[in-house]
Order: sequence, then structure tokens, then C-alpha cells
Amino acid sequence: MRVPRVAYFPDSFHEVNGVAHTSRNFAAYAERHGLPFLCVRAGGRALAFDRTGEMQTLELARSRASVRMEKDLDFDLLFWRYGGKIRRELERFRPDVIHITGPSELGIFGAYFAWEMDVPLVASWHTNVHEYAARRMQWLTRHMAARSGAALKCRVEGAVLWATTRFYKQAKVLYAPNDELCALLERVTERPCFLMQRGVDTERFSPAHRTRSDDGTVVLGYVGRLSVEKNVALLARVERDLAAMGVTGVRFLIVGHGAEEAVLRTELREADFAGVLRGAELARAYANMDVLVFPSHTDTFGNVVLEALASGTPAVVTPDGGPKYIVRDGETGFVAEDDGFAAAVAELVRDHARMEQMRVAAREYALGCGWDAVFDRVYAGYLTALNNAEFGLRDG
Repeated sequence: MRVPRVAYFPDSFHEVNGVAHTSRNFAAYAERHGLPFLCVRAGGRALAFDRTGEMQTLELARSRASVRMEKDLDFDLLFWRYGGKIRRELERFRPDVIHITGPSELGIFGAYFAWEMDVPLVASWHTNVHEYAARRMQWLTRHMAARSGAALKCRVEGAVLWATTRFYKQAKVLYAPNDELCALLERVTERPCFLMQRGVDTERFSPAHRTRSDDGTVVLGYVGRLSVEKNVALLARVERDLAAMGVTGVRFLIVGHGAEEAVLRTELREADFAGVLRGAELARAYANMDVLVFPSHTDTFGNVVLEALASGTPAVVTPDGGPKYIVRDGETGFVAEDDGFAAAVAELVRDHARMEQMRVAAREYALGCGWDAVFDRVYAGYLTALNNAEFGLRDG
């Protein structure tokens, strides 16, 4: 019984986002367990091929014709120039399954070669692009009547969802980070969908990295893109509402970058902007927070929420998207609507004993969320795509 040979085409790998974070850990999992794995990705080098045991990497630079989709994410209109090189590496590797993560230039290549080489295609859904597209219409809808603006957002969201799910319907098997998305994808694509949640490194992210002295200040943290779809405008509202409640001694720590940074710098009165942090600096930032305030309604999972919990930092999240499946309401944080965000934060700020209980509970929850379990389930899903008893999972 041999393990499937997997060719993986991630939308992003080196960037700072959930797809890249998951992809780096997926490649590390394959290398750690000696699995036959080819990762075809975009990077900064002109052309690079690496082989470490069964782990193979083809990294291809994007051109100057790339279109900026996000602050650190591009779409290369000339990526097709690598078609011959990718085909040769796939023919040499002989994949049993091709795995894509979305409709990027890498995802389009993966889907095309799966069709051309008659290899089963699987696709994981990491980003609610339909919700992102609707929220990014705000530059237009804010100038319209409320009813007309809402109707336009609804039409845009529906159209983008239809187009995206048509692309995903090419796959034999789908993955999504939460049950809600799996149900949606199974309904609209008529394809089986398996959970592809995310794990956390509980040594890297740990309360042991806390270096702050107790000066009476409560640090409310945010980690992620500073963009409209992350609902970061709510952070300024939380600050104003806390002040109106008489809650003092609160300061924000904002980790990340994005188009809304300038607005937040203007509207937040007590805040430190750390920019993008990685490695030990990021781990210390999480551990030095008292509460993670994560107002996004569009995240499919919420890596940063799990990293905060692993660091012993309870989180306040919305009841939309993936974070609500991570936070145990009232135990490791709170799940609250926008109107109740400040009240949830105030409850923690005012009750230090409860905050300490949540810090312990958050850490205990995160200790049970390892990456190996996540990717073991992904490989189990490959068996459905292959539908062939010749293939099996690695032992153990």
C-alpha cells in the first residue's frame, strides 16, 4: 500500500496570509514524514528546483506584469511562460493527485495539467473571495442609498460565488476549514468536501514568551491585514465604546499592514503599530497581549486566533466565518456581534480572575491542535479522489 504522490500548487507560500501559512506547514509535514511531494509555487527567485529526499520544490518568479491583488500578493499575467517547465517536472514526478488552493495563476495551471494528464484534481477553499469582493465594493456603495448599495453588494457576492464554485467544480474532492463552508461547497458543487483545518506550533506560540511587566495596562491585540474585509474599522469603535463605559488603561497593539492603516492611525487614540512581525517577535507580541480582538466576518478559519490561544491569550471574535469554531464562547474568549464587541472586551478587562482562567483554558485548547492530525485527514481525503485500493496512508 503506497502513499499518493502529491503535486501541490498553492496560491501563496512566502506571503503573510492563511494560505501561505498552511502551505508552509503542509510542505513541512510531507518532508517530515518522507512523503512524495512536489510543491510548485511562486517566489522571488528566477527559477529554482530543490530536492530533499521525496520532497521536491519548483519555485518560479513572477514577472513585472504581475497585478497587485493585495499588499504582498500578485497575479502574474505572464505566468504561462513557465508552462513547459511545469509540464516536464510533472511528467518526471508522475503525480497521483494534483492539489490546488484557489483560482490563482498556480491554481489555473494545476487544474489545466490535471485535465491534460488525466490526474485527479482536488481543491482546498481557503478564502471567501465572494465576501471579499462584496466588501471591497464599499468605495462605490457608500455613495449610494443604503438599499441600493446592499442590493449591489448582494449581486456582486452572488456572481463571484457562482464563478468561483464553477472553478472548484472541476475537482473530484474539495477541502474547507470549517463545517459551514463544507456544507455550502457540497451543495453548490455536488462534490464531497472534507475538513482541512489548521494547526498551531505550541512551542513557537506559548505563554512562556510573555515579557511584559504588569503595569496595569490592558493590551488589546489585533493581528492580520488592515483591510476593509477584515472589518478593522470596528477596532476604533471598540475603543470609543470602552471609553464611554468608563473602561480605562486600555491600549491597542496592531500587528499587520494594509490599506486601512492610515485611517486606523488617525482614529485609534491609544495604539502601537508594529507592522508585520514574524518568528520570535510575533510570538512575543501574542504572549504580551491580554485579549485578541478579531472583528473579521469573512475569515474561513482564523490562524491568528489559534496562535493567540496557544499563547495564552483569549480572543473575542464575530459569529461569522471560521473563528467562531475555534473560540469556545465564555471559556477561551467570547463570540459577539459587532454591537456587543466592546461589552465582551469590557467583561474581560474588568474581571482579571476570569481573564486568567481563560488564559489557561485557551492554552489547553490549543495544545490539542497539531498539524499532523490536520494533514493526516487531508491524505485520507485523497483516497476518495483516487478511488483506488492501491493507495493507502502512511503507517501511524
